[in-house]
This record gives sequence, C-alpha cells and structure tokens, in this order.
Amino acid sequence: MKKIELKVNKMMCQGCENRIKNSLNMLEEVESVEADHTKGTVKISYSSDIDINTIKELINSLDFEVVED
Repeated sequence: MKKIELKVNKMMCQGCENRIKNSLNMLEEVESVEADHTKGTVKISYSSDIDINTIKELINSLDFEVVED
C-alpha cells in the first residue's frame, strides 16, 4: 500500500471534501481518502496497481487543482 498527500486548490467546504472522497473511493485501487479543505490537502492510501497521475487527473476533472511540486 502506498500513501501520498496532495496539495489541492479550490476546496472550499466539506461538500468539496466529500466530492473528492466519493470519487476517489469509487476506484478499487484506493484504500482510503482523507480530504481537508482548511489545509487544502488530500491524503490517499492506494495500491501500486494504479498510477498516481490517474488519481491527480480525477481530482482535476472535478474542477479542483492538484498543485504539482
């Protein structure tokens, strides 16, 4: 199991957090998701069977913005 913490812009409320969590949890490779709009972070535990870019693209497709390093 891999873990990553992503910086995500445009999360404004708990509804935004839930939108991200619900979408990522639909991926069978994702074990758990913690989103925090006050910190602008999303913590994800996932299997190595999925490319992290797939996760980032999904978040971006929801009109949020993953901040790249």
